[in-house]
Amino acid sequence: MGVLSLIIKREFIAKVRNKSFIVMTFLSPLLFVGMSFLIAFLTNMNKGEVKKIAIHDEIGLLKSDFKNTTDTKYVDLSQMPLQLAKDTASKNYEGLLYVPKVGNPKELVNSVQYISDESPSLEFVSGIEKVIDNQLTNNNLKELGFDSTKIEKAKVASELHITKFSGEEGLKFLNEVKVFFGGAFGYLIMMFIIIYGNFVMRSVIEEKTSRIIEVIISSVKPFQLMMGKIIGNAMAGILQFMIWVIIGLVVIIGASMIFGTNPADASTAAQAMNNIPENANVVASLMQKINLYYQEIPVLLTVSFFLIYFIGGYFLYSSLYAAIGAAVDSETDSQQFLLPIIMPLMLGIYVGFFTVINDPHGTVATVFSMIPFTSPIVMLMRIPFGVPVWQLILSLVLLFGTFLGVVWFASKIYRVGILMYGKKPTWKELYKWLKY
Repeated sequence: MGVLSLIIKREFIAKVRNKSFIVMTFLSPLLFVGMSFLIAFLTNMNKGEVKKIAIHDEIGLLKSDFKNTTDTKYVDLSQMPLQLAKDTASKNYEGLLYVPKVGNPKELVNSVQYISDESPSLEFVSGIEKVIDNQLTNNNLKELGFDSTKIEKAKVASELHITKFSGEEGLKFLNEVKVFFGGAFGYLIMMFIIIYGNFVMRSVIEEKTSRIIEVIISSVKPFQLMMGKIIGNAMAGILQFMIWVIIGLVVIIGASMIFGTNPADASTAAQAMNNIPENANVVASLMQKINLYYQEIPVLLTVSFFLIYFIGGYFLYSSLYAAIGAAVDSETDSQQFLLPIIMPLMLGIYVGFFTVINDPHGTVATVFSMIPFTSPIVMLMRIPFGVPVWQLILSLVLLFGTFLGVVWFASKIYRVGILMYGKKPTWKELYKWLKY
């Protein structure tokens, strides 16, 4: 145990003293926030541009229905000959909306054309089709003797009021928020496993190629060396995550103090709104809504199980990364073995987002939250919805039990491969090594 602790200490210190580790630990949150603002800025950057669309309506039926908006301006070129309108639109406008002359307006269902050298967006096409549909529908209603104006006035926009059986106020889109919250933690686990698993693999490859491993193996068992690398890198990863959590809590508390809200008590949000400037009411309203969602999501429980599933998932996959590192001589040779490791992680992400949001307690979501190779991701997505205790216990038992089995197999590959040089191993040879 003393030798193992020395290896863990060596790996941990080597990792946390690395300049890239220190820089990324404190720079990553800033990069994340910066990227969020950059995406928001790029998304809104083109909203100020106004598209100019020319219209050539030969029957004069639709041109008055296309209204100018903040980002689209329609110009009527119906008085020009069609070819001249096309030439003008190709030089001065985004495109030309052509409404041909037909005997019956019903024929316009498949006759209207949008002429442009660039493909229009789906939103733009849907908007054009909606205007055409509304006009043709109104014409049909008139032919049938109905008053389209009265029908439009008779339409009602309902809003479903969500409450609980206890009488408490419910929240719209709560399931989506829960899936996003759990999915964010699941995605973090996947990224941590890939990043720190690669750290373990690179460390093994570096020591193997430099022949330092031959000296180390003379006084340390291969299994102890492998576990020391895995645990040491895991501790560095947990330390990094805890630093990010602390930074996040400081930001949240700071925002709460600035906007006068308390994340743990949404009832004080209304009082706080009276104490802030008028131009901050929108922000305070948003904070109040966030507080309501905060109360419905088991944040502390999810964070706690994030750490547990991170440890289990990381140990499970890192043992495979260590075995791959021992089997190959360079990172290039490792590529053929990495895909089978990454695929279950990707499967967990997709299964989680496409099944948990619709049926978090369904068969598919439940089964994949039990399978050890996908449970660290899928189970974290299910936890905000409430998971029976027996399922959590069974999932963790299977995860850590599989980890022990995988470590046993991986240690056999590690033991043989750590001293193999100059030959690219195949899957068949790895299978032979398991029998030694």
